[in-house]
Amino acid sequence: MTMWTTLATQMHPGGWSDGGDAPAFWPVFPAMFGLFWLAVLATGFYFIRRRVTGGGRPHGGGDPLSGARSILAERFARGEIDEDEYLTRMSALRADA
Repeated sequence: MTMWTTLATQMHPGGWSDGGDAPAFWPVFPAMFGLFWLAVLATGFYFIRRRVTGGGRPHGGGDPLSGARSILAERFARGEIDEDEYLTRMSALRADA
């Protein structure tokens, strides 16, 4: 017998198949390690995607005037403001640009 086989036999004389205290929990550690890295990658992907698509803001992320224009268009489409008020406010937004 080799040294490792002898050492293993001395530590567990009946071997692992005797129904003794075999370490049945060991697959938990690699699985948890893999899940941890999947969670890290998913979180990184989420934050990168959020930054690229505008950060979850309702009307885009980059230009505040485009957000104001789309809110104004939505209010006009819902009938909250009439055409004159829409045109007045839209021209004011264009003047600010």
